[in-house]
Amino acid sequence: MSAARRELESQQIIQQMILHSESLEHTLVSVCELMEEHNPDSRCSIMLSDESGENLHLAAAPSLNAAYRAAMTMIPITDIGTCGASAHRREPVFTEDIAQDERWAGFAELATENGLRSCWSYPLLSSDGQALGTFASYRSVPGIPSQTHRRQIARAADLVSLAIERHRDRIALEENEQRYRSLFAYNPDAVFSLDSNGRLRTFNHATETMLNRPSDELSGQSLIELIDASERQPIQKAVDRTLRGRTQVAELTVTHDDASRHEFDVTFLPMVINGRIEAAYGIAKDITIRKRQERRLRTLERSVEASIHGVIIADARKPDLPIVYTNAAFTQITGYRAEEALGRNCRFLQGEQTDPAAIDQIRLGLAKKQPVRVLLRNYRKDGTQFWNELHIAPVEDEHGEVTHFIGLQNDVSAHKSYEAQLAFNATHDALTGLGNRSLFEDRLQHTVELTRRRATRVAVLFIDLDEFKPINDSLGHAIGDKILIEVARRLEGQMRAEDTLARFGGDEFVTLLADIDGEDEALMVAERLLPEIGRPYRIDEHELYLSASIGIAISEPDIQNPGTLIQQADMAMYRAKQQGRNTCQIFNEEIDSQVRQRVGLRNDMQEALERGDFQVFYQPLVLGEERRIAGLEALLRWHHPTHGWISPATFIPLAEETGQIIPLSEWVLERACRDMKTLADLGMAEGRMAINLSPIQFNRPNFLATIRRMLELSGLPANRLELELTEGILMNETETAIETLHQLRDSTISVSIDDFGTGFSSLSYLKHLPIDKIKIDRSFISGVEHSADDAAIVQGVISMAHHLGIKVVAEGIETEAQRDILVGWGCDILQGYLFARPMPLDELTRCLRNDQQIADHLDPPTS
Repeated sequence: MSAARRELESQQIIQQMILHSESLEHTLVSVCELMEEHNPDSRCSIMLSDESGENLHLAAAPSLNAAYRAAMTMIPITDIGTCGASAHRREPVFTEDIAQDERWAGFAELATENGLRSCWSYPLLSSDGQALGTFASYRSVPGIPSQTHRRQIARAADLVSLAIERHRDRIALEENEQRYRSLFAYNPDAVFSLDSNGRLRTFNHATETMLNRPSDELSGQSLIELIDASERQPIQKAVDRTLRGRTQVAELTVTHDDASRHEFDVTFLPMVINGRIEAAYGIAKDITIRKRQERRLRTLERSVEASIHGVIIADARKPDLPIVYTNAAFTQITGYRAEEALGRNCRFLQGEQTDPAAIDQIRLGLAKKQPVRVLLRNYRKDGTQFWNELHIAPVEDEHGEVTHFIGLQNDVSAHKSYEAQLAFNATHDALTGLGNRSLFEDRLQHTVELTRRRATRVAVLFIDLDEFKPINDSLGHAIGDKILIEVARRLEGQMRAEDTLARFGGDEFVTLLADIDGEDEALMVAERLLPEIGRPYRIDEHELYLSASIGIAISEPDIQNPGTLIQQADMAMYRAKQQGRNTCQIFNEEIDSQVRQRVGLRNDMQEALERGDFQVFYQPLVLGEERRIAGLEALLRWHHPTHGWISPATFIPLAEETGQIIPLSEWVLERACRDMKTLADLGMAEGRMAINLSPIQFNRPNFLATIRRMLELSGLPANRLELELTEGILMNETETAIETLHQLRDSTISVSIDDFGTGFSSLSYLKHLPIDKIKIDRSFISGVEHSADDAAIVQGVISMAHHLGIKVVAEGIETEAQRDILVGWGCDILQGYLFARPMPLDELTRCLRNDQQIADHLDPPTS
């Protein structure tokens, strides 16, 4: 009984230590010492788990020597040693003989040296089963604990667990109390508690400042009596509701001794203890400055509400500068009501088209708190855009601090729209809306600079519509304009976002392809555009068809002048037209060389006109059977000072393209008429002078007047003049052409169709044409001896013409066999080298005067 009583008294001592919150270290040592006192053969140790729960640290071992304690300062919680295994398994572990136990490998020798042969360890467990550590009893002899020893160690372990948990709970409570005190004491807002009668129980320093009273005057005071009388009733109701369990928010005013009024936003919270509302907490935030600013803003609002300009006020003290005011004009300009804008940053008026540079300018001004003036594109509530001339200025309080920004809006959309229209018209085609040459050249320059950095290429496609002019002239410009608009839309549909499409005027469109790899990619685009353009156009009641010729120019890495790509594409486009149209052509050196030659030839031709270098040669027309001269044909020749004789097939088409054909034709007409008059006066020429007419000359409004003027100037009778026309002249604008032919016939001028059979002859028109002759092309004459087809065609033409009362001229006669065949078929007039070559007037005059064989005189090369 005596031992049991001592053990009980020892437990009570430990419990008293735990109850009175003795230090944990002292308590643990005391447990070990009391345990050893009751069991003199025992040496005890207590190890505690660290925060990670992975290791045990030695906390108390008063009877173990220093060397052993040093070695056992920390062991892992695993099956190592008796304590490690006990903590790991969370159950008692008894080592009967340390020297023989594998768990003590590495430590057995140290234990034996310190006289430790057995170890009995119990885990220290928390109330929720977590391992807190171990309590161990070492013995100097091998053995296992008896039931009595086990009860004693278990009770000791329970006491230690209780001590550890109470210690940790006390520490946690103290930390929570410190946090609460910090939150309470250091809160910048007034924090206080009220008892059930509304009297102050606890409060922080901010409460003393709020109520302008020291702490000794506030304790036990009624809050209601410390605030302004006008607000006591609503505050009392708020406190009463809080004490009934409802959180309340209110505003109150306190007048300080210096008569200054301070306004507070107060939140009352119920204090619940053990399920009962014991008191109320109050948290009061000083809103004096805020309320003052709000009153100031209301004053400002009244002063600007009537302004015709939109006014926005933003709070500079709050994050993101929220809007606190807008006037009626703001709503009228933007469509947003005030309540839809308040609290938002002004950026909600921005959109995709808002200039980033203007935004950066605004941000910089706001950051520096400086006035800003910008012009930017903003968006209304309905999504439409408007140009906002915005003035922003900072607003300072009495301390010089910027508290707000005021923005003044001025809607200048009408003015900007007018400016934009002017700018658009300067860079865009009015009909199609596409860019014009100015815009295209600017984009071309910029794109080429970019491609230099990217090591890519650009392509320029020059697109010219084929046969657009006849449609435009015949159906009118309204139809033509609709076609051009549709062409523009179709081309746009084939463009990438980075490409540029422009209209240069008339029926010319130009495309800039950016970032391409080479010719193949440009050709693919061109070949995609041709069928797109070629689809039928349904305009009003018309269904029309077009084709296009496309010239392509590809940039080189070392290109210096991007504008040359346009010229090169233009030249390539003309080559495409020469190849039959409805095709594309890539610019190359051959085209460049030919164009340079053409340009040089054009200049030389102009100089030749001015210097009189052109000559008119004459070739006789011979009656078939008689070999008698029936007339002359005037043929234009040009002897170039450098290149020698230039073929008419080379310079006449060029003259037609450049318009030089008009002065050239008029010169030939006048010269031939004068020479024919001279020969007639000398009695050396019979019949008519045949002169070839250019389609351009024939279609000019003053054509007939020019013919009459030349006849008057030369004195040549009209019945001595014959005009040779091509079939193409008569196929276009037929009614007008026939009317002109009738007027020529009425004036006794003869008309013949040159190169008959080489064009798209229409026999239905032929029978209505007032013509006198048709001239069979030399391409048929050359084959009459050997080609049955050519012979049949020539014979058929002669027969048909004679039945219509039209004479036939065969050109290109070079052999007697050809002459005999044609005479046999009844051909009226023959012309060719067999009879005479073309020659200048002086040679012709000499031959006629000397009655020589004209065929003996050779013409210079003509091809």
